[in-house]
Amino acid sequence: MKSNLQIISGKYRGKKLSLPVDARPTQNLARGALFNMILDLPLDTAKPFTVWDAFAGSGAFGLECLSRYNNAKVIFTDIMIDTVKKNVDSVQGSAKLEKVDALSVIKTYGPDSDLIFIDPQYAMFGIGLVFIKKLAKIAKSGAMVIWEFEASQQEPKMDDSWEILKDKTYGRARFLVLRKK
Repeated sequence: MKSNLQIISGKYRGKKLSLPVDARPTQNLARGALFNMILDLPLDTAKPFTVWDAFAGSGAFGLECLSRYNNAKVIFTDIMIDTVKKNVDSVQGSAKLEKVDALSVIKTYGPDSDLIFIDPQYAMFGIGLVFIKKLAKIAKSGAMVIWEFEASQQEPKMDDSWEILKDKTYGRARFLVLRKK
Protein backbone atom coordinates (compact mmCIF):
# COMPACT_ATOMS: atom_id res chain seq x y z
CA MET A 1 0.00 0.00 0.00
CA LYS A 2 1.43 3.43 -0.96
CA SER A 3 1.95 5.53 2.12
CA ASN A 4 3.03 8.95 3.28
CA LEU A 5 3.84 7.46 6.66
CA GLN A 6 7.42 8.01 7.68
CA ILE A 7 9.72 8.15 10.68
CA ILE A 8 9.59 11.76 11.81
CA SER A 9 12.71 12.21 13.94
CA GLY A 10 16.01 10.69 14.96
CA LYS A 11 18.58 8.76 12.98
CA TYR A 12 15.99 7.31 10.55
CA ARG A 13 14.12 10.57 9.99
CA GLY A 14 12.30 10.64 6.67
CA LYS A 15 12.36 6.85 6.20
CA LYS A 16 9.14 5.82 4.41
CA LEU A 17 7.13 3.03 6.01
CA SER A 18 4.96 0.40 4.38
CA LEU A 19 1.40 -0.06 5.59
CA PRO A 20 -0.66 -3.21 6.02
CA VAL A 21 -3.82 -3.54 3.94
CA ASP A 22 -6.77 -1.62 5.46
CA ALA A 23 -4.47 0.18 7.92
CA ARG A 24 -5.43 3.25 9.90
CA PRO A 25 -2.01 4.45 11.00
CA THR A 26 -1.39 7.22 13.49
CA GLN A 27 -0.63 10.11 11.18
CA ASN A 28 2.81 11.76 11.18
CA LEU A 29 1.52 15.00 12.76
CA ALA A 30 -0.28 13.19 15.62
CA ARG A 31 2.72 10.91 16.18
CA GLY A 32 4.97 13.98 16.36
CA ALA A 33 2.69 15.54 18.97
CA LEU A 34 2.65 12.25 20.86
CA PHE A 35 6.44 12.12 21.01
CA ASN A 36 6.52 15.72 22.21
CA MET A 37 4.29 14.56 25.09
CA ILE A 38 6.71 11.71 25.81
CA LEU A 39 9.53 14.23 26.34
CA ASP A 40 7.69 15.42 29.48
CA LEU A 41 7.21 11.92 30.90
CA PRO A 42 9.30 10.47 33.73
CA LEU A 43 11.01 7.98 31.39
CA ASP A 44 14.77 7.59 31.74
CA THR A 45 15.94 7.19 28.13
CA ALA A 46 19.61 7.50 29.15
CA LYS A 47 19.60 3.87 30.32
CA PRO A 48 18.27 0.78 28.52
CA PHE A 49 14.47 0.53 28.49
CA THR A 50 11.88 -1.71 26.87
CA VAL A 51 9.12 -0.53 24.56
CA TRP A 52 6.25 -2.83 23.57
CA ASP A 53 4.35 -1.84 20.41
CA ALA A 54 1.47 -4.19 21.22
CA PHE A 55 -0.85 -3.83 18.20
CA ALA A 56 2.01 -2.89 15.90
CA GLY A 57 0.31 -2.52 12.48
CA SER A 58 3.10 -0.84 10.51
CA GLY A 59 5.36 -0.66 13.57
CA ALA A 60 5.58 3.14 13.27
CA PHE A 61 5.52 3.80 17.02
CA GLY A 62 8.23 1.26 17.85
CA LEU A 63 10.33 2.30 14.86
CA GLU A 64 10.11 5.92 15.98
CA CYS A 65 11.47 4.80 19.36
CA LEU A 66 14.35 2.93 17.69
CA SER A 67 15.10 6.04 15.64
CA ARG A 68 15.05 8.45 18.58
CA TYR A 69 16.46 6.44 21.49
CA ASN A 70 19.73 4.49 21.32
CA ASN A 71 18.85 2.62 24.52
CA ALA A 72 15.42 1.38 23.41
CA LYS A 73 14.71 -2.31 22.99
CA VAL A 74 11.43 -2.67 21.08
CA ILE A 75 9.03 -5.60 21.02
CA PHE A 76 6.51 -5.66 18.17
CA THR A 77 3.45 -7.89 18.36
CA ASP A 78 0.63 -8.18 15.84
CA ILE A 79 -1.45 -10.92 14.30
CA MET A 80 -0.26 -9.74 10.86
CA ILE A 81 3.44 -9.06 11.36
CA ASP A 82 4.72 -9.10 7.73
CA THR A 83 4.54 -5.32 7.23
CA VAL A 84 6.25 -4.68 10.56
CA LYS A 85 9.00 -7.13 9.60
CA LYS A 86 9.54 -5.36 6.28
CA ASN A 87 9.79 -1.98 8.04
CA VAL A 88 12.03 -3.25 10.87
CA ASP A 89 14.38 -5.00 8.43
CA SER A 90 15.18 -1.62 6.91
CA VAL A 91 16.56 -0.12 10.16
CA GLN A 92 19.04 -1.13 12.86
CA GLY A 93 18.27 -1.54 16.51
CA SER A 94 17.26 -3.99 19.16
CA ALA A 95 13.91 -5.36 18.02
CA LYS A 96 11.90 -8.52 18.58
CA LEU A 97 8.88 -9.41 16.43
CA GLU A 98 6.19 -11.91 17.26
CA LYS A 99 3.14 -12.85 15.20
CA VAL A 100 0.60 -13.10 18.00
CA ASP A 101 -2.48 -11.47 19.48
CA ALA A 102 -1.22 -8.90 22.02
CA LEU A 103 -3.81 -9.96 24.61
CA SER A 104 -2.32 -13.46 24.69
CA VAL A 105 1.19 -12.25 25.61
CA ILE A 106 0.45 -9.65 28.27
CA LYS A 107 2.00 -11.91 30.92
CA THR A 108 5.07 -12.36 28.72
CA TYR A 109 5.85 -8.75 27.81
CA GLY A 110 3.85 -6.66 30.29
CA PRO A 111 5.96 -7.19 33.42
CA ASP A 112 9.24 -5.99 31.87
CA SER A 113 8.02 -3.21 29.58
CA ASP A 114 8.70 0.40 30.51
CA LEU A 115 6.62 2.00 27.75
CA ILE A 116 3.69 0.23 26.07
CA PHE A 117 1.82 1.56 23.06
CA ILE A 118 -1.64 0.13 22.45
CA ASP A 119 -3.59 1.01 19.37
CA PRO A 120 -6.15 -1.67 18.48
CA GLN A 121 -8.52 -0.94 15.63
CA TYR A 122 -10.86 1.91 16.56
CA ALA A 123 -13.88 -0.38 16.16
CA MET A 124 -12.38 -2.62 18.87
CA PHE A 125 -12.37 -0.16 21.77
CA GLY A 126 -13.28 -2.97 24.18
CA ILE A 127 -10.01 -4.76 23.36
CA GLY A 128 -8.10 -1.76 24.71
CA LEU A 129 -10.14 -1.85 27.94
CA VAL A 130 -9.47 -5.56 28.40
CA PHE A 131 -5.77 -5.03 27.69
CA ILE A 132 -5.48 -2.24 30.29
CA LYS A 133 -7.31 -4.31 32.93
CA LYS A 134 -5.10 -7.36 32.37
CA LEU A 135 -1.95 -5.25 32.25
CA ALA A 136 -2.84 -3.55 35.57
CA LYS A 137 -2.39 -6.89 37.32
CA ILE A 138 1.18 -7.51 36.17
CA ALA A 139 2.81 -4.24 35.00
CA LYS A 140 5.60 -2.90 37.17
CA SER A 141 5.15 0.30 39.11
CA GLY A 142 6.09 3.27 36.94
CA ALA A 143 5.39 1.50 33.64
CA MET A 144 3.75 3.86 31.16
CA VAL A 145 1.07 3.13 28.61
CA ILE A 146 0.07 5.23 25.64
CA TRP A 147 -3.40 4.18 24.56
CA GLU A 148 -4.73 5.50 21.27
CA PHE A 149 -8.43 5.21 20.55
CA GLU A 150 -11.11 7.08 18.62
CA ALA A 151 -11.84 10.47 20.18
CA SER A 152 -15.60 9.90 19.98
CA GLN A 153 -15.42 6.95 22.41
CA GLN A 154 -16.82 7.31 25.92
CA GLU A 155 -14.46 8.00 28.81
CA PRO A 156 -12.83 4.63 29.62
CA LYS A 157 -13.48 3.25 33.08
CA MET A 158 -10.22 2.13 34.68
CA ASP A 159 -9.39 0.99 38.17
CA ASP A 160 -7.16 3.13 40.35
CA SER A 161 -4.03 1.15 39.38
CA TRP A 162 -3.43 3.78 36.74
CA GLU A 163 -2.63 7.47 36.97
CA ILE A 164 -3.59 9.55 33.93
CA LEU A 165 -0.58 11.72 33.06
CA LYS A 166 -1.92 13.16 29.80
CA ASP A 167 -5.16 13.13 27.86
CA LYS A 168 -4.92 14.74 24.41
CA THR A 169 -7.01 14.65 21.26
CA TYR A 170 -5.58 15.18 17.76
CA GLY A 171 -8.34 15.08 15.16
CA ARG A 172 -9.89 11.63 15.29
CA ALA A 173 -7.24 10.21 17.66
CA ARG A 174 -7.28 10.46 21.42
CA PHE A 175 -4.19 9.59 23.45
CA LEU A 176 -4.32 8.62 27.11
CA VAL A 177 -0.91 8.46 28.76
CA LEU A 178 -1.09 6.28 31.84
CA ARG A 179 1.42 5.37 34.56
CA LYS A 180 1.10 2.29 36.74
CA LYS A 181 0.95 3.28 40.40
